[in-house]
Amino acid sequence: MLAGLAVAVVLTLAVAGVVVVRPGPVAGWLGESEPSSVASADPPEPAPAPVLVAVGTSAPTPTEEGLRAVLDPLVGATALGPSVHVSVVDVTTRQQLYGKGQADPAVPASTTKLVTAATVLSARGPAYRIPTRVVAGAAPGEVVLVGGGDPTLAINATGIYPGAGRLDQLAAQVKQALGGAVPTKVTVDSSLFPGPVYGPGWDDDIPTGGFAAPIMALMTDGGRVDPKDNIKGAARYEKPDIMAGRFLAKALGLPLASVNAVARGTAPTAQPEATGSPAPPATPTTGGGTVAPGTELGRVESPPMVRLVEFMLADSDNVVGEALARQVALARDQPASFDGGAAAMDTVVGELGLPVDQTAVSDGSGLSRQNRISPALLTDVLALAADGSKPELAGIFAGLPVAGWSGTLAERFASPSAGAAIGVVRAKTGTLSKVNSVAGVVTTKDGRLLAFAVLADQVPVGPEQAMPALDRIVAALADCGCAG
Repeated sequence: MLAGLAVAVVLTLAVAGVVVVRPGPVAGWLGESEPSSVASADPPEPAPAPVLVAVGTSAPTPTEEGLRAVLDPLVGATALGPSVHVSVVDVTTRQQLYGKGQADPAVPASTTKLVTAATVLSARGPAYRIPTRVVAGAAPGEVVLVGGGDPTLAINATGIYPGAGRLDQLAAQVKQALGGAVPTKVTVDSSLFPGPVYGPGWDDDIPTGGFAAPIMALMTDGGRVDPKDNIKGAARYEKPDIMAGRFLAKALGLPLASVNAVARGTAPTAQPEATGSPAPPATPTTGGGTVAPGTELGRVESPPMVRLVEFMLADSDNVVGEALARQVALARDQPASFDGGAAAMDTVVGELGLPVDQTAVSDGSGLSRQNRISPALLTDVLALAADGSKPELAGIFAGLPVAGWSGTLAERFASPSAGAAIGVVRAKTGTLSKVNSVAGVVTTKDGRLLAFAVLADQVPVGPEQAMPALDRIVAALADCGCAG
């Protein structure tokens, strides 16, 4: 897991020609001007250090002929199979420098998360935080835990996502609101996400293999059984919303029988005071007072959206990816479901001025084999995020792993033939059986910033052979000035 924004919001901007370290808006997105009580308990993040070198618009641009000479043999590698789609674009000019089926949609695997990141940062904004609430229930003594779709919610200080909202702190707020009275029942409301909980086109082993949890509006630590287990295939709860309710009930001090009796329900809506009407049942507080049904008793919030995008991209977190797709749906008045998220993402792609006909997604994580995205759309997203015209999209670069250093690229580019990419490539990978992909940005040895995407969706070999073949393509971009 990357610590803070230390690796990015160190952002290479070709148009500006500088490395931007924690640009002005980022402090506001992170809430630094007005820190929350949760954030203030965390240790300060270290100052970020530049990873990618500065670039300028005066650096020579590779020629199309030069890139063809270098890339054609690598793109045609047997290990990548017969269906390889490639786009290489100059970020400053948006000129297509190299293409092979660049406008043809292909199975993107986890490079889908680049589109998820762009659409959620545009639709929700980098500073948006997802709330988790507790309200007074309809029955006396009942409280309802209401999921807002935050997959990073922690049980306590042992959570896996830095700066996450915590159930123990939420319980403390509820106790204070009730004057110390202990509720008698906890109900969970996870109805914001209507289901299904597993995506269309997902492989059969996804629900049991730990690569994703059931996608629900209420869960802790991405549905993990062990909050600190960040290994691929981590065990996940079958009913993460019920488990979250049990953790809250335990933190509130309910007896074991009540903890085990947590069930799903729907939160009542707070009603305005009405004269001449009988008052509904109310939850008692100490001292003889009562709290009307629907009254908010406590609230915690996720880290800002720019951080959630970082979590998703850095370790290719599928659960966070699905949660963020649903935030796009909610922002565009669509159901917070797989279908609603997909429709809303397509809508926002169009709002960003990108070619909608080059994308058709079924989920936000890239687990679905039904997803289709062109490499040209991916390079369009990257160029748009890097050129400064949409500053809210700059958060994409916060989470993109750096070659040979962080995230899913930490162990990549290990061979001598790929070493030129180390430290100058920031990219998102994608892997399904028979599908391998990579998309990101690279600074050439001449100092030019390029966006690239390579999607191979009929790979005849295993990833241990296909990944190095992709690495050699990316390393060639880094090593070849190819300016003629």
